[in-house]
Amino acid sequence: MRPPCEIVVWYVIPTVRSELAKELLKLGMKQKEISAILDITQPAVSQYISDKRGHGIKFNEEIQAMIKKFAGELKEGIATDRDIIPRTCQICKKIKTEDIMCQLHKEKDNIPSDCTACMGSEANCG
Repeated sequence: MRPPCEIVVWYVIPTVRSELAKELLKLGMKQKEISAILDITQPAVSQYISDKRGHGIKFNEEIQAMIKKFAGELKEGIATDRDIIPRTCQICKKIKTEDIMCQLHKEKDNIPSDCTACMGSEANCG
């Protein structure tokens, strides 16, 4: 069984980046600008926007609102590239309190029904 942090690295963070890139694009930013802010390549931004990378997870309205707010703050200059890591971690921590992690864990691994692997999460993988 893979640890929950591996699920985060492979699935959650790419989806957060994808949603963030899409929001920044909706706000009128160019892919080159988005790549500079997110510290990723322009081709990676293109893949996120076109759903070739970082898709398949449906975030709830609260998490979508967190991503949208962060995108707006990045666009307006209220948040900067220095905020990417702490804000991504904040969003990730919120995701861990939802059943998203448990659903992903069940989909990607053959885990027992009494799983409690989502360390520190209020979610119950059972």
